[in-house]
Amino acid sequence: MTKPRIYTMSFASVYPLYIAKAEKKGRTKAEVDEIIRWLTGYTQKQLESQLKKGVDIETFIAKAPALNPSRALITGIVCGVRVEEVKEPMMREIRYLDKLIDELAKGKVIEKILRK
Repeated sequence: MTKPRIYTMSFASVYPLYIAKAEKKGRTKAEVDEIIRWLTGYTQKQLESQLKKGVDIETFIAKAPALNPSRALITGIVCGVRVEEVKEPMMREIRYLDKLIDELAKGKVIEKILRK
């Protein structure tokens, strides 16, 4: 079975889309970065380095320093799919990030997005 195309897309190509979605709803790049750091364990410097390297989404997630254990608390529907029911582990990780960005764009308070 071939990998879904999204796995091989560079994270740097998707990142501006996350920012645009957030900013369109009055949120900030800093909030997007905070969500990504919370989910992956990257520092801001490491995040920026990964973006410069142009790593693909699969590598970005697979090499994340410390995936947040609280990500299992992320539930709901994104792209018509219930996140917690996604069977394929890598796709579930991608959907977690998509869901968090959706919540940000919908105006949810950052503390609730980060499951605090």
